[in-house]
Amino acid sequence: MDLATNEVHLVGRLSQAPEERVLPSGDSVWTFRVVVPRRRSAARSRQAVDAIECAAWSVKARRSVSGWSADDVVEVTGELHRRFFRAGGAVASRVEVEMSAGRVIRRAASG
Repeated sequence: MDLATNEVHLVGRLSQAPEERVLPSGDSVWTFRVVVPRRRSAARSRQAVDAIECAAWSVKARRSVSGWSADDVVEVTGELHRRFFRAGGAVASRVEVEMSAGRVIRRAASG
């Protein structure tokens, strides 16, 4: 029996509007950051929130994210992935949530 799983479920606030990037390969990806509070009992430092990097690669996910704005409260589901890329001649990596589905729970207050 395989007990391993890779499932992420986030509900939090967008720290800024999502950005579309076109990679050298021609692929398009939307990236965004979801800010989620830490539970007090889990915080070992003074840090009260975590900013989680997310990426929307699929057509459906990119379409959803393209209409989101800074400070929207969103729900994101997906998988945690490590992505490798070249930056300044060196290989770098980042861990991010690859979004499979998402929705706006509450729009940012306009004003």
